[in-house]
Amino acid sequence: MSVSRKIVLGVTGSIAAHKAVDLGSLLTKQKCQVHVVMTADAQRFITPLSFKVLTRQPVVTDLYDEEEGWQPTHIRLADEADLLLIAPATANVMAKLAQGIADDALTCLALALNPKAKILIAPAMNGKMWLHPATQENAATLKARGAEFIGPDEGMLSCGYEGIGRLWPVEAIAERAVKLLR
Repeated sequence: MSVSRKIVLGVTGSIAAHKAVDLGSLLTKQKCQVHVVMTADAQRFITPLSFKVLTRQPVVTDLYDEEEGWQPTHIRLADEADLLLIAPATANVMAKLAQGIADDALTCLALALNPKAKILIAPAMNGKMWLHPATQENAATLKARGAEFIGPDEGMLSCGYEGIGRLWPVEAIAERAVKLLR
């Protein structure tokens, strides 16, 4: 039995976005086809070029990015994905997903995702943001809809605080993603 391994890697606006480059590279080395979708905020931390080179795939940075053919890219990727992996996932994107707000390529893709695809979310944010009741409710909503969470981890945060909120180690995220594809 052939196992499909097409992953859409959603990258959002967190300082941890630079770690997503390593994640995309690890998954590509494990023979996954990785298609990166970056939010506008993610592009303030890292450029699409790194992802394009390491995944060997075009990077979607805008809802209106179009490749060839007639079908919108975000819809084609939503149809073909076996896994939507959002790493890092900000509180903002989690709130949008929980409320069904689709105002960029990543959130539109998530809303149009084929029902057989799995969703893995790796949060990264300030600890107070993660522990806020609204964020916890949004995470619970997403879990109730079948999304799986990995992390966040504890340690020194980029904001200078120590505590929960760090992106889970990319090696562990990649391992979990590959297991979900089996």
